[in-house]
Amino acid sequence: MVLRKAKLAGAATVVVGIGFVGVVTLGTYAASGAPERSGELSLSGGTVPAQYRAQIQKWGALCPEISAPMLAAQLYQESGFDPSAKSPAKAFGMAQFLEGTWATYGTDGNGDGKRDIWNADDAIASAATYDCALAKDVAKVPGDRQANMLAAYNAGPYAVIQYNGVPPYRETQGYVKSIKALAVSFTAPAKAGVQLALSKEAAGAIYYAQSKLGIDYLWGGTGQAWENGRFDCSGLTRAAFESVGIELPRVANDQWYSGPHPSRDQLRPGDLVFFANDLEDPRTIHHVGIYVGGGYMIDAPHTGAKVRYDTINQRDYIGATRVTPDGAAALPNRNLNDGTITAGQGPAKS
Repeated sequence: MVLRKAKLAGAATVVVGIGFVGVVTLGTYAASGAPERSGELSLSGGTVPAQYRAQIQKWGALCPEISAPMLAAQLYQESGFDPSAKSPAKAFGMAQFLEGTWATYGTDGNGDGKRDIWNADDAIASAATYDCALAKDVAKVPGDRQANMLAAYNAGPYAVIQYNGVPPYRETQGYVKSIKALAVSFTAPAKAGVQLALSKEAAGAIYYAQSKLGIDYLWGGTGQAWENGRFDCSGLTRAAFESVGIELPRVANDQWYSGPHPSRDQLRPGDLVFFANDLEDPRTIHHVGIYVGGGYMIDAPHTGAKVRYDTINQRDYIGATRVTPDGAAALPNRNLNDGTITAGQGPAKS
């Protein structure tokens, strides 16, 4: 992401002229500070690969206990939207079904007369079908119906019935909380003009990133001593938020899901800004920076460059994320060797 010298000079003038506190203050007072309301639970743009969006939106309305964003959150946590995913527990496909459970709940989602565990359309439809079957199983249990359904997905319906709600299992309670928090990242704003809540940690993250200006880029760098304090793009953003007590995933396309997604006119200092090869597929995200205001970010751009100010006005800009502690904590772990999701906390598929 190379900038002309004039643009770099402009960025420096904006930030130095206004100052760190001024940039953050301008951003803060420009926002209403009102929390986002969920409204119609449609999918936020750029959060789901385009080829799966219609199916997730369709099947996410199968029963009242689920929604398209919640279904997307489950599929992302299970496989990262990978139809060819396999687990050591012999769970297969995008929704990570065991073959025995697939035999009961497998659904022909694309109307081709087959129920294929490896087919994305069938997996999406089957995940929703299974969710709604569980919701029916625990329909008489009092409390939050979606939470009870998610608990049944993780621990089985009998545990939910036995405990008259979400059972006191640490894994199950964590699963319910994670999916509900992660669903926020997949949810579109209720209507234009509704502002997202501001991040309390934004100023600290920017302060950390500013302290690294001028440091050399290093592919895979996370700022460790043996790396001479150098970073790559996601290493810098991860370290910046770690400095304020928020642990982000290592790679940029997972950091994308660490909170809700402000529109371009809702950007505020401290938001993460992302860039992708395919604007319809978040799996192609290849770069991330920290927005500082005035159309600029701090980023670690590429080999041979230094941590610096860059413009976000680039063709491959896919969007932004307002990091939240709950959103970051909800993200699954990814195996950095092969990219597979390693903490899906999948269903009790008996």
